[in-house]
Amino acid sequence: MSVADDVTLAELTLYERLGGANAIDHLVDTFYAQMDTVPEAATIRAMHPDDLGPIKAILKRYLTEWTGGPRLYSPEKGHPRLRSRHVGFPIGEAERDAWLSCMRTALSVAIADDVARIEIYTNMAKLADWMRNLPGNPHDARRAGH
Repeated sequence: MSVADDVTLAELTLYERLGGANAIDHLVDTFYAQMDTVPEAATIRAMHPDDLGPIKAILKRYLTEWTGGPRLYSPEKGHPRLRSRHVGFPIGEAERDAWLSCMRTALSVAIADDVARIEIYTNMAKLADWMRNLPGNPHDARRAGH
């Protein structure tokens, strides 16, 4: 790879490195297929409606924007406020781990760029950990001043 290639790669958004809209669609579809079939994901699947179509569309718009693609989520939904949007669902370590397992598999199937796949998984793992709302989440203790 030449220096020019490095500069070009550095200028690409994560969205572009992942493969754009087709890759996001494939990622989300694969993720929810995992959630539908992996026994360890039964608890988190039960938190979703039977018809995943609307939720898939929301996640596709969110991930598009989150990875640097077109603004498809915030014009409709505003700030993501993910933790407050999920507060009604019990999310502990097991739920986080099941979600991340489904996402890890989906990323391995849908995203060819190894570096981009690792980058998005690393960021998603931090986000998934932040989403925990059951007792024992270290983020809650920090906010409470402990």
